Amino acid sequence: MPKKKTAIQVRQEQEKSVLLEQLKKTPIVQIACEKVGTGRTTYYRWRKEDDDFRKEADSALTEGKSLVNDMAESQLLTAIRDGNLTAIIFWLKNQHKDYMTRMEVTTKLAENEQLTPEQESTIRRALSLASLLPSPENHADKPDASAKSGTD
Repeated sequence: MPKKKTAIQVRQEQEKSVLLEQLKKTPIVQIACEKVGTGRTTYYRWRKEDDDFRKEADSALTEGKSLVNDMAESQLLTAIRDGNLTAIIFWLKNQHKDYMTRMEVTTKLAENEQLTPEQESTIRRALSLASLLPSPENHADKPDASAKSGTD
């Protein structure tokens, strides 16, 4: 026979439900908690203690972020239609391949010439700074101290 829920458990389930609905509209935990009168610490305790709530909260946050993204894109398109040059540039730099920021790396090596460890370290550092590779600190073959400290 199912265990009867206490009044506190029933109230807590209702609070969770209301908070989840708010997260779908406002995907910022602090603001959603303020709007429904639930403390942030309570929210994070519920996430830690209740796997179902954590999964539902993650889903609600994802849904809420999608809603905000749709609203932002709508506003961006409106700004583009109104001739807002900043919005136009933003769109082109992020959506049109011919206007995207790009980096070109060129070098002159003899056909069978190998990079020195220092050259390879410098290239890895440059690519990681350009966000094309993970940070050098995450590589097993870490760069030398001069490349790390920025003193070449």
